[in-house]
Amino acid sequence: MKQCLIASLVVAIAALSVSSNSLAETDRCAEYVRQGKIDQAIQECTKQINGEIKVSNVAAAYLSRGLAYEAQAKLDLAILDYSKAIELNPAYDKAYNDRGNAYLLEGQPDRAIADFNRAIKLNPKYEHAYFNRGAAEQAKGQFDQAIADYTKAIKLYPKLYQAYFYRGIARQSQGNFDQAVADFGKALEINPEYDQAYTNRGNTYLLKGRPDQAIADFSKAIELNPKDGEVYSNRGAAYMAKGRLDQAIADFNKAVELNPKHVGTYANRGAAYQAKGQFDQAIADYRKAMELNPGNASAYYNMACLYSVKKNIDEACVWLERAVDKGYNNWAHIKNDADLDAVRGAACYKKIMEGKK
Repeated sequence: MKQCLIASLVVAIAALSVSSNSLAETDRCAEYVRQGKIDQAIQECTKQINGEIKVSNVAAAYLSRGLAYEAQAKLDLAILDYSKAIELNPAYDKAYNDRGNAYLLEGQPDRAIADFNRAIKLNPKYEHAYFNRGAAEQAKGQFDQAIADYTKAIKLYPKLYQAYFYRGIARQSQGNFDQAVADFGKALEINPEYDQAYTNRGNTYLLKGRPDQAIADFSKAIELNPKDGEVYSNRGAAYMAKGRLDQAIADFNKAVELNPKHVGTYANRGAAYQAKGQFDQAIADYRKAMELNPGNASAYYNMACLYSVKKNIDEACVWLERAVDKGYNNWAHIKNDADLDAVRGAACYKKIMEGKK
């Protein structure tokens, strides 16, 4: 089975951040934000900021307008408003937290961490700031620090299921699969409708070599969110691990229908077609994966395997060389992959593997 078998696994480590309970004020500006009436919120907050409506806490109006801009993905405007709130109230822990969220969403984890540090210094019991700092550390690959912050957030607020979820992802990234499974389970205990927790626990089960449990979790995630094509792709990978190729292809087809640009789905469906001996379909899928992501070395590698199985040594050599040029360097897998047996005597193979252990 090809190494790209689980290339499509979805590990949701995108920068999810939890905004503070910044809407405790009862004015209409904050209430509109709470209700998701973003345009009305911006209008109301602007009136408060400009003095057209008198309020005692203008900093809170800037904060609420910042949240509204953030909801519109206007992060620069949100950061300006959070900064103005801080200027008016330098001890405003919520404004530091929410500006940190915006920096994190902008892909600036260092600036985010600096703001979360300030929020925590002002309020050492601020659970959301610990959680968000953990998300920023995780974005930097600092998993030990992230786990410590998620654990602190959980201690302060045991019902914060997102902290269990993201701690599970951090532990999965470290290869601590049993602990990851436990964390995803705890998140589901608190919020049984959390489809991402089922998805990521399924991913972890698949990485542990337990495809039956993975399939069960992916199926539950699909039940909760039938529009998520990547979960179909993941379940297809689990079916492949059990040799249930027709069911795998059916799931990959659904995944392509829902998300036609997901590279891993094409790579995995190609591997399924190849395992069934349907080489033309496999080639078409590998080429589509390359089209969507020319740097996908696994697709090039699988193409080399396919041509080797077909005894087309020249083409196998071409694709293996391209795979290595694209960064494929799992030399142990290359040496042990039975699909490459036909090419091992070729000069190209010997040249590629010279000196490799």
